[in-house]
Amino acid sequence: MALSLLMPALLGLMIITLFIDGIAMSDEKRLIKHLLSNYERVGIVGRPVYNTTDTVTVRYGLALIQILDLDEKNQVLTTNVWSRYQWNDILLKWNPQDFSGVNHVRVPAALIWTPDIVLYNYADTRLKEHREAMAVVSHDGTVLWIPPAIFKSTCSIDITHFPFDEQECTMKFGSWTYDGFRLDIDFFDNLQAVDVNDYVPSNEWKLIANPGKKNTAYYPCCEEPYPDLTFRLRVKRIAAFYNYILILPCVLLSSLTLVIFWLPPESPAKMMLGMNIFVAFFVLLLLLADSTPPAAVSIPLIGINIFVAFFLLLLLLADMTPPAASSVPLIVIVINLYFRGDKKSRVPKWLKRIFVDGLARIMCMTEALDEQPPRVERHPMAETSGSASPHRKHGKEKKKIKCPKLEYNKFQPPVIDYRDGAPSRSQIPTDRSPLHSQAIESDIKDIKRMLRTYINRLNEKDSQAKIAKEWRIVARVLDRLFFFMYVSTIIVSLATIFPKA
Repeated sequence: MALSLLMPALLGLMIITLFIDGIAMSDEKRLIKHLLSNYERVGIVGRPVYNTTDTVTVRYGLALIQILDLDEKNQVLTTNVWSRYQWNDILLKWNPQDFSGVNHVRVPAALIWTPDIVLYNYADTRLKEHREAMAVVSHDGTVLWIPPAIFKSTCSIDITHFPFDEQECTMKFGSWTYDGFRLDIDFFDNLQAVDVNDYVPSNEWKLIANPGKKNTAYYPCCEEPYPDLTFRLRVKRIAAFYNYILILPCVLLSSLTLVIFWLPPESPAKMMLGMNIFVAFFVLLLLLADSTPPAAVSIPLIGINIFVAFFLLLLLLADMTPPAASSVPLIVIVINLYFRGDKKSRVPKWLKRIFVDGLARIMCMTEALDEQPPRVERHPMAETSGSASPHRKHGKEKKKIKCPKLEYNKFQPPVIDYRDGAPSRSQIPTDRSPLHSQAIESDIKDIKRMLRTYINRLNEKDSQAKIAKEWRIVARVLDRLFFFMYVSTIIVSLATIFPKA
């Protein structure tokens, strides 16, 4: 009776057990368990080949999804890609008829052998680059593994034409431990390029080329070849953002600097405007330095343009700064030109020949030449003074003309005598005393001395005015030369930078 009561319970338990075993041991799960049991026996370390001399051929491809970042300062390219691996594994073969026609299964990639193909020029501190992904196995042993990955690779940056530059970054893949006799690498689906079918365009970079090439390297230490696949990504910067924050302000400030040349050197507004533009250029230079890598071999052309503008603006500011404010010898020569006439030193002949006779005529500054004062003719009476003249240092000394002294105390007016019908001259005695005659002579000497002093002062003033005006003409010619240099700098900069746009 007890047995009859236990029979239904045992029968139900057997049915439940058979039902559970039927779910757990489906054809797909039995196949996966069968395949993984092979690796449990032989292990996942080592190539899946029968003979050691056999070569495993791995086909590798790279599908670009997105360019995440190109760090110019650290020279690192960050990309979101899909790595595509395909190889044949002898331990993962089966007969589909033994498993109800199952041709494909998915197995964890960590439980089977995977090739050690890595990115050679990596620049990453992470230990793993790939995300977890299962491998698709076919009945003939073909394994397809497509793990998503984020690669950080080194990229040499050339910033000569920044921000209208083009960069070319390479990604080199190959086996880290196997040579070409043991593990050969080739392109996936024979596509010798980066697959961009699923590429998401970047807001900063435009992809213009994506070729791939297989290379084989030989080293002196070994006879075995070492193949690798090198993918090149050529990108062009989208410069719309930099046009408004860097290029346009630089062009406007360079154009605004031309206004400084229209102001006279002694005007305080010229210095204030020049200093403000100088500070604005300095801010642009800081912005440029923050956007470019500090260890770059090349220098951006826009940086050279800002530096040249700095230098010309510095000379222009030096032309209107007191001499005591600068200590650079080259700039001191420039900043003293306008005020050089106060030092009573004439313009050297070679400097006058270059600036006044040469550059002034070349730059059509005839109005400056017309303003030259006429040559000052010195009065002969001024030469009797004992003081030296500036003209004596640069020319021949004029012969002094000595004025005769007038003897007023000995002068007697003639008197005509009509006695005896014949006129005769005689001296009538003067009624002036000798003391009075000496006083008159002394006054006349004082008047002559004052006249000589006054004439000397007029001559000195005219000579100094002429010297000052000559230096001012040289300063104006130099100022005009800076103007043409600055205009040429702007034109050359625009012609050099903007054709790359």
